[in-house]
Amino acid sequence: MSIRDFTADDADAVLRLRRVAFGGTSDVAVRPGQRALVAELDGRPAGVLTINSYHQFHGGVPVPTGGVGGVAVDPYARGRGVASGLLDRALESLREQGQPLSVLYATVPSLYRSRGWERAGVYESLDLTMDRLPAGGRVRARAATEADLDALHACYVDLASTVGGLLDRRGPAFDVADVLKLDVVSVVPGHDGEVRGYLTAQRDRDGLRVHDLVGRDRDTLLGLLRELASWTGVLDKVSLRVTDPAVTGLLTDQAIRYQLTQSTWLLRVVDLAEAVAARGWPAAAFLKPAAVDLDVVDEHAPWNAGPHRIVVDGGRVRVERGGGGAVRVHARALGPWFAGTQDTHALRRAGLLDGDAGLLDLLVGAPGVPRLADFF
Repeated sequence: MSIRDFTADDADAVLRLRRVAFGGTSDVAVRPGQRALVAELDGRPAGVLTINSYHQFHGGVPVPTGGVGGVAVDPYARGRGVASGLLDRALESLREQGQPLSVLYATVPSLYRSRGWERAGVYESLDLTMDRLPAGGRVRARAATEADLDALHACYVDLASTVGGLLDRRGPAFDVADVLKLDVVSVVPGHDGEVRGYLTAQRDRDGLRVHDLVGRDRDTLLGLLRELASWTGVLDKVSLRVTDPAVTGLLTDQAIRYQLTQSTWLLRVVDLAEAVAARGWPAAAFLKPAAVDLDVVDEHAPWNAGPHRIVVDGGRVRVERGGGGAVRVHARALGPWFAGTQDTHALRRAGLLDGDAGLLDLLVGAPGVPRLADFF
């Protein structure tokens, strides 16, 4: 088996592999902001893996991240190490391309866990009956135009920087103009071209699917929720993708039982030193100089393996080679720790960490549930 970069000559074979694996009908093998790896077996393409170029917020800073998706293996080639070989090569490619993190949605978690990815966050949609939408809200929206796109994206980024895990939706993987293709795109204007908030949604046979409901303040959010409430009599409920957890957690009125659709995503620290250097560490400004010595177990990213020291000094955090290796930590533990999903106590009980590493908990603090609002 050989694994190489995708070429234009692979397009038909890749589309066939994806169609067989996922039942999709896409006619584009690789989109802007993507690259792909192809596994050859018996002289023909037998597997494919796509890497999306993203930036994911951690600690308020967008960290370069590879979004792995579209992993497809020809049925005849399954069980022959094609998928695991693609993942091993993907780790090398991610590091080569300066992407110290990787995120994915796992249909077969055991495969990705064997390569160091671990559950780190959620993608959620909440079904809200119309009587659970708050009354009131005096702020009114208008239809968005092309002139609003930059300000709309800035409004999203301001929110995303405060919610761990969200992508910054920069190009070329994202084109903000795509929102204008949706059925509902409303903005609440501010001063000097600013967008105070916006609502994007799509009407389909199942009802109204809200993609984003984002606002800079309570009045703006309530005004956008009022727009949703205007569908009363036409719809019994709306499906709201959770981009801002304050909307569903603090402003809507769902009772003790409600319907939540949740997908989980897995995170992989591809390059520990680079990931730590790229992340924001707000808590570090309040910590005295300190260090924790790790012995990292990572057979599939050997550049991570062995003794490392995480050092906090002068409000900054860095990783140095060496140290006593007092805390043994598995590669699978690094993603949940980095995202703030699990503390060291949970990682220890899961057998992914051994030793006293309280400093790691102090560094990530309590960022809330990491989440994505984009599926790939």
